[in-house]
Amino acid sequence: MRAIEIQEKLTLTEVPTPELKDGEVLVKVHAAGVNRGDVLQAAGHYPPPPGASEIMGLECAGEIADPGTTSREKGEKVACLLAGGGYAEFVAVPEGQLLSIPEGWTTTEAAAIVEVACTVHSNMQLAGLKQSNTLLIHGGAGGIGTFAIQYAKALGCTVAVTAGSAEKLATCQELGADILINYKEEDFAEVMKNKCDVILDIMGAKYLDQNVKALAMDGHLVIIGMQGGVKGELNIGRLLTKRGSISATALRARDLADKARIVRDTEATVWPLLNDGQIKHHLSTTLPLAEAEKAHQLLKEGAVTGKIILTVA
Repeated sequence: MRAIEIQEKLTLTEVPTPELKDGEVLVKVHAAGVNRGDVLQAAGHYPPPPGASEIMGLECAGEIADPGTTSREKGEKVACLLAGGGYAEFVAVPEGQLLSIPEGWTTTEAAAIVEVACTVHSNMQLAGLKQSNTLLIHGGAGGIGTFAIQYAKALGCTVAVTAGSAEKLATCQELGADILINYKEEDFAEVMKNKCDVILDIMGAKYLDQNVKALAMDGHLVIIGMQGGVKGELNIGRLLTKRGSISATALRARDLADKARIVRDTEATVWPLLNDGQIKHHLSTTLPLAEAEKAHQLLKEGAVTGKIILTVA
């Protein structure tokens, strides 16, 4: 099969088709989502978990080419949460990481929602996000952000976002964001001081102190990314005074049982919101698989909002 390998640049090459393990299906990939983790892996900073495919790609959608030992059917259309392997014509997927295609969605559209839906839903459950809460989302115009805005509005929350341009903030507003903060012009910690019940953070160390300032009493900061570094200084006294909580989570390295639990819960809870249109995909750019290098460059430059998708002929 053809797949993207990391050479001097991302290159489409011939590699062996995956061999199935017990409980896996072979999926013919129609489309694969591009994520920040893929960019980090290409740079040598985010290796796949032990035993996972060395090929990049954390989500895809397509059809089952070989159901293996599972009860699935050949030709069944599925969306997939992956530990790797999506940038290819075929990928082996544990049965517990398969989701249905939302009603009325194409496989290309479905490939844009799997990783963000599982990430946002599992972390907002962890943080206890509920109706009437105020949620602050960093990177509101990105893949995670554009989904999280709609998810929180469907729950009845007030949503604040940070982004780096008026155009990106306008996108967030169109999706339902209530409070728009240009981080290049305003200090979000001052705008949101003591107001945030939950913060969803992709930045990590750079925003740690400001995030704690923004937390409300009993607020919960969830860190899911490290774009702003890995080491920060924490004012424990301020956190203690607010009875605040901090969680740091990652989806890729979870074991199969934990991923299957998240996938089942996400499909049961979030997919009805996709089916009735309360949450829509925000698919920004579609490129052929051979242009994976260009897709990564667009993501690194921050030149798009929402998701970039690679299509497989």
